Amino acid sequence: MSTENRLTNIELILTEQQRMLDDLNDVVIRYTKELDALKKQCAYIKTMLERDSIKPLSEETPPPHY
Repeated sequence: MSTENRLTNIELILTEQQRMLDDLNDVVIRYTKELDALKKQCAYIKTMLERDSIKPLSEETPPPHY
């Protein structure tokens, strides 16, 4: 195999690896955003529970039609 062919193969491999790294980076960014949103939701729910704004089902008043 000639040096030119070997270099071409190496470039192809590096290009594919770069594409895979870019794809992986996109996934990490997307999951980081989702995780941040979930953390905010959990913090909000925790705050609501601490304020007693959310009651256990056993303490909830049933609707008037019951």
